[in-house]
Amino acid sequence: MNLSFWGAARQVTGSMFLLTLDEDYKVLIDCGLDFEKERQDYENPDFKKENGFVFPFEVTEIRLVILTHAHVDHSGNIPNLIKEGYEGQILATQPTIELAGLLLSDSARINKIKLNAIHGKGKKINPKTLNKLTADLYLDSHVKESMERFVPIGFEKRFKVNENLYVTFYTTGHLLGAASILVEARENGKWIKIGFSGDLGRFKYPLLKDPQPFPQVDYLVCESTYGNRTHETTDSPEKVLSEIVQSTLVDIPGRLIIPSFSVGRTQSLLYTLNKLEFSHKFPRIRVFTDSPMALKSSQIYEKYRSHLNKEAQDFYKENDNLFNFENLTYVPDLEGSKAISNYYEPCVIISSSGMIHGGRIENHILKNLENPYCTIFMIGFSAEGTVGNKLMIGADKVVLKGKQLEVKARIEKTDVFSGHADLKDLIHFVEQQKDGPMKNLFLVHGEENVMEDFKKTLTWNGYQNVTIPGWGQTFELV
Repeated sequence: MNLSFWGAARQVTGSMFLLTLDEDYKVLIDCGLDFEKERQDYENPDFKKENGFVFPFEVTEIRLVILTHAHVDHSGNIPNLIKEGYEGQILATQPTIELAGLLLSDSARINKIKLNAIHGKGKKINPKTLNKLTADLYLDSHVKESMERFVPIGFEKRFKVNENLYVTFYTTGHLLGAASILVEARENGKWIKIGFSGDLGRFKYPLLKDPQPFPQVDYLVCESTYGNRTHETTDSPEKVLSEIVQSTLVDIPGRLIIPSFSVGRTQSLLYTLNKLEFSHKFPRIRVFTDSPMALKSSQIYEKYRSHLNKEAQDFYKENDNLFNFENLTYVPDLEGSKAISNYYEPCVIISSSGMIHGGRIENHILKNLENPYCTIFMIGFSAEGTVGNKLMIGADKVVLKGKQLEVKARIEKTDVFSGHADLKDLIHFVEQQKDGPMKNLFLVHGEENVMEDFKKTLTWNGYQNVTIPGWGQTFELV
């Protein structure tokens, strides 16, 4: 039995792990998009793109795909898997299936724009170059075929794949439907248990249930996004939002812009605002949610509210909704988005993306960054090089859409809405495992220096067999 690491290895994105069982039965756990720079630690990184292929392994040999959750750094390459000939099923929770459909369709829409730009240049492109440019650009037809392959799996339901393979999903609290996965595989008459953490969430996070206890395993693949730091904000989300609204919209009437990812983060934000409104702690100020995907994902959250925490379910029973309140306006189209600029009363604008890297948020930042009466409230992680990251580290000027802007707006930030487990939460997850029975702990989904720090912490806590796999590295599981 072998485990190969084809993504999120010594980096954050692109989660993809290939488990090869007895009789060459291959299972792929996650199939995510890689947003990070091209790796230089292996020969010819585009060795398959020249021929129009995306994956460094033979896709048709895979028998099963298991998906931890819907975020595209875990799900975003599934349509390419279909495009290259995968014919099997995809196991996921029902909420994950619906959110993945939403996110993959949006990716296909963006891909179509890219394809039109490539083919619309009016000049002949070398076939090898064309293959490299278009290999990973799937279309809506591939998304639709992907959605037909999904099989819904309930939490804590031991699912029998065959006589030698069982799969169980456990709640992580990171996103609606997100799961850690237990794989039980029998080889040569011996059962081996492998755990995949997926992305772990936080305890007492808005809307979502706390991460479930995870059973003892022989091998554990664990994310390490926040493996060397703890969340800084200790106040409740309600207190944080109430204070920022008071200081930016009431004490000094202005405009509050919140860059936020449409799926997950925006729902936590709207739910918190709704709670403030319901308890009469939110002033009568307009809130614009400028994201069609936010509306659709909010509807999915309400549809699967039985998967949410007790507080959210009780709030729904009392209030008959989770996200809608009197002064909330969803902005459906681009014209409506542009019209917000003409609204001069104090208001809140929530728009994606959360890193200010693409999306409608760029237009709002473009028009308001040099406005001293505007506050930009960063509520999540922003990757290095993005406008969001530059604002968070205190840049005086940024370039957006080719225009250099002075940062005159007030910049505030909080991590209270971060959906990732921090160091304490990660340690709590690992400490459910006894070091003796667990033969190896693999760290993935994190920046390399963070993984190294997390490994040191785990070693200090008594875990001796901690490994940071490299891209493409394969380990024998015995």
